[in-house]
Amino acid sequence: MRNTFGHIFTLTTFGESHGAAIGGVVDGMPAGIDIDLAFIQSELDRRRPGQSRITTGRQEGDVVELLSGVFEGKSTGCPIGFVVRNTNQHSSDYENVRNVYRPSHADYTYSQKYGLRDHRGGGRSSARETISRCVGGALAKLALRQLGIEVVAYTSQVGSIGLQRDYRQYDLTQIETNPVRCPDAAVAQQMEQLILEVKEEGDTIGGIITGVVKGCPVGLGEPAFSKLHADLGAAMLGINAVKGFEYGEGFDGVGQRGSEQNDIFYNDGGRINTRTNHSGGIQGGISNGQDIVFRVLFKPVATQLRPQPTVNKDGEEIILEVKGRHDPCVLPRAVPVVEAMAAMTILDHYLLNQTVRL
Repeated sequence: MRNTFGHIFTLTTFGESHGAAIGGVVDGMPAGIDIDLAFIQSELDRRRPGQSRITTGRQEGDVVELLSGVFEGKSTGCPIGFVVRNTNQHSSDYENVRNVYRPSHADYTYSQKYGLRDHRGGGRSSARETISRCVGGALAKLALRQLGIEVVAYTSQVGSIGLQRDYRQYDLTQIETNPVRCPDAAVAQQMEQLILEVKEEGDTIGGIITGVVKGCPVGLGEPAFSKLHADLGAAMLGINAVKGFEYGEGFDGVGQRGSEQNDIFYNDGGRINTRTNHSGGIQGGISNGQDIVFRVLFKPVATQLRPQPTVNKDGEEIILEVKGRHDPCVLPRAVPVVEAMAAMTILDHYLLNQTVRL
């Protein structure tokens, strides 16, 4: 089982949703970075359950403890170990699925691969593992902050309700002003209402999160097997419930001709610039200095609070009625996870780039 992300800046995670704790080890963190524990905790608070009426009702404090690699408020260059204790598990809620394969979950595939599984909340395949990613991402953000690089994401679509694709039309400082994490207050209200309606029906709904990386220097990424967009895509597709990734014009660009989509270069006061950014900040697998823009598609949460047909481990067809506390829409809590994975990818490529030439 592979539990490590990254090449130079790496995150190794451990823990299960109903175990004692979730945690990890970050290696490759540059020395001398100011470590703001309050900021790291705030990133976890954005991900934690029980934030609003459109998220799961679970109440987890999700308090992070740094165990190593920090001295007098700065990173030492040594591995940074951390742990977040699990404090609000209701394992009995999952007893009725001990021997049942929940539709569209990892239950069947996991048990076939490993010969056993932890049925309590999905165990290792639970989205609770993303806690560790948020801690690693927060540390990466702190390092990127000193480089003038900012990573931000927001909910751009829930179901059929969505924003215009151009993020520059919105004030991204407004993302945290509503529970959906959408920068348009009026659209956010529509999204919230839709989520509440779906929740009332015992159903779930998916959507899209847009990510933007600002201040990224030219030259991150490789021309062949470690293209920046490929590694970003792998990072996003490794998040629970993600079904798609695109950057720049993405799939919408298929209706355009090359003459419409090419980003024309020009001399911008002695600096090479482009008049448009259809490429989404990446050309030939390498960052070109423009904002990196990407979108991540999340499917509806698989857990349904309504009866569903399925089978048990003996192949018997049954009707499953799930208990417990679950999100009707994962997007609001997934925004910080998308940011975290993007931040770790960008920092990893920045550090890789330092080894390219003297």
